[in-house]
Amino acid sequence: MADDLHPSLAQCAVVATAFKVLLFPAYKSTDFEVHRNWLAITNSLPVRDWYYEKTSEWTLDYPPFFAYFEWILSQFAKLVDPEMLRVYNLQYDSWQTVYFQRATVIITELVLLYALHLFVQSAPPALKRPSHAAALSILLSPGLLIIDHIHFQYNGFLYGILILSLVLARKKSTTLASGLLFAALLCCKHIYLYLAPAYFVYLLRAYCLGPKSIFHIKFGNCLKLGTGIIAVFGAAFGPFVYWEQIPQLLSRLFPFSRGLCHAYWAPNIWAMYSFTDRILIYVAPRLGLAVNQNAINSVTRGLVGDTSFAVLPEITPRTTFILTLFFQILPLIKLFFDPTWDTFVGAVTLCGYASFLFGWHVHEKAILLVIIPFSLLALKDRRYLGAFRPLAVAGHVSLFPLLFTAAEFPIKTVYTIFWLVFFLMAFDRLAPASKRPRIFLLDRFSLLYIAVSIPLILYCSLVHGVVFGDKLEFLPLMFMSSYSAVGVVGSWVGFLVVYFTS
Repeated sequence: MADDLHPSLAQCAVVATAFKVLLFPAYKSTDFEVHRNWLAITNSLPVRDWYYEKTSEWTLDYPPFFAYFEWILSQFAKLVDPEMLRVYNLQYDSWQTVYFQRATVIITELVLLYALHLFVQSAPPALKRPSHAAALSILLSPGLLIIDHIHFQYNGFLYGILILSLVLARKKSTTLASGLLFAALLCCKHIYLYLAPAYFVYLLRAYCLGPKSIFHIKFGNCLKLGTGIIAVFGAAFGPFVYWEQIPQLLSRLFPFSRGLCHAYWAPNIWAMYSFTDRILIYVAPRLGLAVNQNAINSVTRGLVGDTSFAVLPEITPRTTFILTLFFQILPLIKLFFDPTWDTFVGAVTLCGYASFLFGWHVHEKAILLVIIPFSLLALKDRRYLGAFRPLAVAGHVSLFPLLFTAAEFPIKTVYTIFWLVFFLMAFDRLAPASKRPRIFLLDRFSLLYIAVSIPLILYCSLVHGVVFGDKLEFLPLMFMSSYSAVGVVGSWVGFLVVYFTS
C-alpha cells in the first residue's frame, strides 16, 4: 500500500530543495544576522560567556541545546568563510555566508523529512493515503518556505523533532522516547513550552499510571521518565547551574519587558482587541467614553513595549497567563480521561491555539505551533477538515507581511495560493465522512472566509500603496492581522466543538 503513494516524500523533497536553492539570493530578515552572530559567539567564545556577550543587539536568547547546535554548524562555517565567525563583524553577509546559512536550513530539514516518513509508515493501513497527503502538505508548507527559506530561521528542523516526538507517542514501546525527545526540544527552543502541558498529562496518564485505574502507579516508568528528563535538562543547563548563570540565562530566554503585541500584530485575540480599540477612538466621543490621548499618538500600537489602549482597559501579563492557562486546561481534562493518540495530538493543537490566541507578545510565526500538529489530524474526518480550512488560509496569509519587498510578492502569493488550492482540494477528496453531523455554520464560514481573502490580499499588497502611497502604512497590516485573527479564532472554536464531541 505504501509503495503506491505518489509522489513520494523523497521526490517532493528533491523538487522543493531545487526551488529553495533558487531562493538563496532572496530577501533575508534580521534573523539572518541573528544566527550569523550566534555562530560567531558559540565559535569564538568559551561557553560560560555565551549568554553575556552583547556586542550585537541580537544576543543569544535560545536555550543551550540550540546554542550547541550553532556551535556544531560553526565548525563547518570556518571552512567556508572564517570572517562570518568574528563577533565584531556585524551585518557580515558575504555570498559564502549567505549560501552556507541557507544550505544549513535545507540540510537540517532532513529531520523533518524523516519524521514525516515515520508518520506515514506508522499510520494504520486505511489512513496511509490521508497521512501521506498531510505529510506532503507539511513538507511543502508555505509557512516553512516563507519563514525558514526566505525570512530565515530553522523551524523545519525543530518541527521535525516535534513530529518525531508525536509519532513516537503512537506506540506504547516508544512513549518514553517521545517524552525525552520533547524534553530535548524544549532545550532547543523554549516556545515549545506552550505544548508542554499536553505532554505532561499524556505521559502521566499513558505512561506513569495504569490504563484501568489512575491509582495504579507504575513506579518503574515514573523513575525512567523522571531520570531521563533530569538527564536531558542536566546536559543542557547543568554547566550554567554550576557557573551560577541561571538568572542571566532566564533573563535572555524570557524578556517580559516586551509589549502585549509584537511589532506586527499576530492574528490573535489581542489583534481583534487592538482593532476594536482603534474603532472605538472614533465612536467614543458619541458614546461619552473616556479616551486616553497619549495612546492615540501611538500610530501602529504594535511597537515593542508599547501596549497602551485609548478606550479599552489595559491588558497585563497576568491576564494573558490566566486566559492561556484556562483554555489549555479544558482540553487537558478530556486528555486525562481519554489518553488516546488522537486526543493527545488534539490537546497539543489546542494548547498551541490557546497560547497563540491569548499569550503575551506572540510572534506571528508561532501560528505554525497550531498548523503543524493540526495537519496530522486534519484528515481524520470532514468535521476536522472543516475546522482546519480557515486556519490554513488565515495562518499562511498572516505571514505575508514578513516579506514586504516587491521581488518576493509573487513568490509568497502564487506559492501560497497554489498550495491552498492544491492541498485543500486533495484534503476534500481524502477526508472521510464523519459519523457525527457536520457543523453547518462552520462550513459556510469557511467558504465565505476563503472568498474574502483574495480581494483583501490584493488591497493590502497592491491597491493600498497605489491609493495612499506611504501614508497610513499600518492600515493594511491591521486589516490583514484582524482578518487573519477572525479565521484563527473561528477555526479554534470549530475545533473545540469537534474535539469535545468526537
